Amino acid sequence: MAFKAIVIEKTEGGQKVALTDFDDANLMEGDVTVRVEWSTLNYKDGLAVTGKAPVVRRWPMIAGIDLAGTVESSSHPDWKAGDKVILNGWGLGETHLGAYAQKARVKGDWLVRVPPSMSTRDAMAIGTAGYTAMLAVLALERYGLKPASGPLVVTGAAGGVGSVAVAILGKLGYQVTASTGRPEEADYLKRLGAAEIIERKELTDKVRPLAKERWAGGIDSVGSSTLANVLSMTRYRGAVAACGLAGGMDLPTSVAPFILRGVALLGVDSVYRPRADREEAWRRLETDLDRAKLTEITTEIGLAEVVEAGGRIVDGKVRGRIVVNIG
Repeated sequence: MAFKAIVIEKTEGGQKVALTDFDDANLMEGDVTVRVEWSTLNYKDGLAVTGKAPVVRRWPMIAGIDLAGTVESSSHPDWKAGDKVILNGWGLGETHLGAYAQKARVKGDWLVRVPPSMSTRDAMAIGTAGYTAMLAVLALERYGLKPASGPLVVTGAAGGVGSVAVAILGKLGYQVTASTGRPEEADYLKRLGAAEIIERKELTDKVRPLAKERWAGGIDSVGSSTLANVLSMTRYRGAVAACGLAGGMDLPTSVAPFILRGVALLGVDSVYRPRADREEAWRRLETDLDRAKLTEITTEIGLAEVVEAGGRIVDGKVRGRIVVNIG
């Protein structure tokens, strides 16, 4: 039986992306079949549908790295028909047919349950971006940072990860400095919980080995000179959780912040996290992310609008989160 999907195909000139019919006989192996209800648009999805980075590793590929929906059938002991489930990462949309489709066949070990107070739409309003932001907060907490430790900086603050990070940290009582290349979003960021807004250029200038100590730590989704500057400005024994590369994969820094101030750089991977970590993150998202703030962060599109929106997110023109109504 055919269903609608956004399919990426490799061509001699690069790639072709189209909303088309896909036969469920061509789905990949898995022990759970999910009726996909909602997905979302992340920066990585934008890279995949525009072809601006080699995200896709097999062709044809159904794009989309996140899904939430209802189990149709399962031979996995943890899941039964009717269960509401979330899938973030695990190669979805990269090596395994992805989420921009009305149906997905996946491994049950990849799934987590939708928290009781959330809808599948709520779960995708959060998506990988919000789940990654929560993993970054948990990493800072495990390191020992608390609101009393001092202010935290969030880079790329108007984007998906940044918006959710600002909202979570603000609710937890942290003094948040939000860094953005879009100063017109200052009021939006303050409504989310930011105490201070700084322009991105403050963190993209030439990197000094050590700069004036400003923050107890931070969450960075940008990388490159932005992360290097944040590290150089982090206070003695502070910590920075790094989870993105919107500004580049390079890191033009020195060992100075690490050996002279004892700063910790905490790497945050969201794709292959074990289920226990995922369940903890989603439990905390249920309690520590204000659902009203989530509503303000979120806009909704349909499957037919994904490719155009993918171009906008890569160009830095998307604020907050986009949910995709799979229909």
